[in-house]
Amino acid sequence: MSKAKIVYFYPENPAVQNQGNNARALFLLKYFKEKGVSVDFVGEESENFTTIEVLNLKKEKLIHNGWLLKKNTKGIKHFVFKILPKKISRGLLSIYSKKKHKTSINFDRTKTGQIEDFEKIIYSGNYECIIISYAYWSKLISTESKARLKNTKTIIDTHDFMTSQFQNNKYFDIENYFNSEIKSLKKFDEIWAISIEEHFIFSQFLKEKNTLLIPHGNISNVEKKLANPSIDIIYVASDNEHNIKAINWFLKKVYPSLPSKLKLTFVGKICNKIAEYPNITKLTFVEDLDQIYADAKISICPMLSGTGLKIKVVEALSFGLPIVCNQRGVDGLLNKTNNGCLATNSSKTFAKLIIKLLNDKTFYEKHKNNSIVFFKNSLSKETVYEKLDNSFFPNKKQSNS
Repeated sequence: MSKAKIVYFYPENPAVQNQGNNARALFLLKYFKEKGVSVDFVGEESENFTTIEVLNLKKEKLIHNGWLLKKNTKGIKHFVFKILPKKISRGLLSIYSKKKHKTSINFDRTKTGQIEDFEKIIYSGNYECIIISYAYWSKLISTESKARLKNTKTIIDTHDFMTSQFQNNKYFDIENYFNSEIKSLKKFDEIWAISIEEHFIFSQFLKEKNTLLIPHGNISNVEKKLANPSIDIIYVASDNEHNIKAINWFLKKVYPSLPSKLKLTFVGKICNKIAEYPNITKLTFVEDLDQIYADAKISICPMLSGTGLKIKVVEALSFGLPIVCNQRGVDGLLNKTNNGCLATNSSKTFAKLIIKLLNDKTFYEKHKNNSIVFFKNSLSKETVYEKLDNSFFPNKKQSNS
């Protein structure tokens, strides 16, 4: 598939590195660039993702062409005959039965007109492959377009197990949600899972499909580590509900047990959700996150809920940092032990592990080395590139296969 021409749909701007999913998208674009794959990129227009940002991706030679699907409807006639009937139907359902209304499954994030606009793009070029990010956007590939493009390989990069994201809904029905998610994946030729647990689930229920484990990868950054780092603890996170719940647990249950002399640095939008603390430096945005990781001794990943591989864990491991986390923090990792992560759900043990790592050099070196070895074998750029090669270049003999 050398010099292949593909369409890659990812709704957000992959160049904005303020959340883990964007880091994965950018990693894939860099892979395509290095492999000589010509990428026509499609995203969704928003306040933070405009034609200017698409042009920047082209300047970086990460994409060949780029389009943004608009969110707006197409005129008053379209609204009256297409949008209004749906709104009335949902309104009547909510009046007739609130339970039925809230139980109704909606994995679809496409807006009116976006499917048609996307089809114009994929019909206009002779594409060998189309990659769609998230089950939420699976409707971009319809039964009709699949039949028309029968020689084009279709891939869904799931990113996450979406059913789990709805489990706290009042009228959550796991059977309906799970069936809807699996049905949305079935139309694709190949399914990518980012975590080992999700790969197991999807491969069990989509046995007739090619389901691949494609974790997030990163370059090794061990050589960037400073000899005498000044930050004791680093925490990187966006402000999603899982991270907010987790950091509140840490600050309430773990932080009071830590020595007040420790220096903590929090990075990302999570900083907007926490109060001021005397020994916590908050950096909502940094130009170069690598500099912060390089100046840190250990990383933490408090995580009480959520699914999928934690990108912040991959980033910390790439620097050879030991990580203290909850059990959810090691979700997605191929190995759950001897991987540089010390996992516990006990707040007391969490604090004790942090203190021991910072005070016991032998203990620290052991888990630092575990981090380096595990990252190299499971999450390094070279390892993940080989997995991607198995999808895009299946006939090419792999050196380590």
